[in-house]
Amino acid sequence: MIDCFDVTLPALTGAEPRRAWVYVPDFAQEDPELRLPVLYMFDGHNLFFDEEATYGKSWGLKEFLEEDGTPLIVAAAECNHRDGQRLNEYSPFSGEMPGHGHVTGRGKATMDWYVERFKPYVDQTYPTLPDRAHTFIAGSSMGGLMTLYAVLRYNQVFSRGAALSPSVWFARDKLETMIRNARVRRDTVLYMDYGQREIAGRRMLEWYSAVAGAITAKGVNLTSRIVPGGDHSESSWEKQIPFFIQTLFYGLD
Repeated sequence: MIDCFDVTLPALTGAEPRRAWVYVPDFAQEDPELRLPVLYMFDGHNLFFDEEATYGKSWGLKEFLEEDGTPLIVAAAECNHRDGQRLNEYSPFSGEMPGHGHVTGRGKATMDWYVERFKPYVDQTYPTLPDRAHTFIAGSSMGGLMTLYAVLRYNQVFSRGAALSPSVWFARDKLETMIRNARVRRDTVLYMDYGQREIAGRRMLEWYSAVAGAITAKGVNLTSRIVPGGDHSESSWEKQIPFFIQTLFYGLD
């Protein structure tokens, strides 16, 4: 089952509606006592249906979860599609982005909405396990950067995350400072990857490796991969679903 409904993010776009999706396994409806972990995600429009995806190809997440029988609820909102506003909403930092100009980091407002408005609604409406241990977050590209931000700065809410192709090249000094100053619990789990075809030269690999090393030094239980033949696309991220789902559930009671 997938519910689709309108939400508003008042601190970002006032009363203007945007869509949100919540996936609940069909088998959860057969057992009224069952409670499930929740994976919050960014770019909800790209997750389930090709006809709604920005580039005509979704992650096919519903098909994987159904075929795998994964005991998981997925809750995701779409981004702001106007005039590059996605970059602002999905950035924890302000700064100049090559090819895009100035980015005004509004990631805190985005995450505050997820934590203060979206999560309470999901927990009240669906059969969730609302505790930190069973609350995850994931995203790709700038959504992957936001996942790092969420896991490190909202660690009291999210115990586990998956950052696919995170934009670690943007505002690197601020990102490294955030990691260095983060206070995270030792049970924090993170999956992070980058596509082999995205590693454009030695510098990108060094940046990715530096971030992975800094996160590991904080005591985060990190699974890091360079995806063979992987690129920056929904079709590539779809192929990584089994890997990050396994990481999110590994050792979970």
